Amino acid sequence: MIVPSSNTCLEPQTYRILGNRTDVTVHFTRIPVTRIALDDSSDRQFDPAVMREAARLLATADVDVIAWNGTSGSWLGSDHDRELVAEITDATGIPATTSTLAYLEAFRTSGTERMALFTPYTEDVNRQIIASYEREGIKTMDHRALGLSDNESFARVTDDEMLPGSRELAAAAPDALIYLCTNLYGANITAEIEDSTGVAVLDSVAVTLWHALKLAGAPLLEPRWGRLLA
Repeated sequence: MIVPSSNTCLEPQTYRILGNRTDVTVHFTRIPVTRIALDDSSDRQFDPAVMREAARLLATADVDVIAWNGTSGSWLGSDHDRELVAEITDATGIPATTSTLAYLEAFRTSGTERMALFTPYTEDVNRQIIASYEREGIKTMDHRALGLSDNESFARVTDDEMLPGSRELAAAAPDALIYLCTNLYGANITAEIEDSTGVAVLDSVAVTLWHALKLAGAPLLEPRWGRLLA
């Protein structure tokens, strides 16, 4: 996993999701990412050259899959991430994915066409995400943006802060509710939202891990981390 440097959620959350499994191991390296916005200085954080060097480091551990565990492709566009994984694989010979491409694969395999979107980001970032997924044939029924841009702050959002908006979004009857950010603890409340609303939930940390496991040919996830990923 290539990780945003200021992300404090995805590593511990990934270990929690795996639980006592001994059939897989997960390994991480970080690249500098501190803020999320629609400007050049933010976009430069996701330069493919930086990702490529991080992937080469991970390749020395003889891993089976490399994932950019970040959602930047959701607003930069899926083609950005497709080019990124091609560069990683060309540089390392190892299959690759990203959080955005993992979402698209989850949508494809589950038949998801209508989503509700929950992010910690600012409204303008959400609007760009909605437009990007619209180009992939995914309609956004409703969305919530918490208005944050400091990446480190995203992991400080509590379950109690997420639950009301999550229930409101579920009321739009989407095919799936999406917690889009790998520094947001959406997986903590996935089972609660699915059980109480009947709406499927896809969390960024869980969906990225799911796709990496799938590419590695490993067993997938327990239903409590999202019934679409089991």
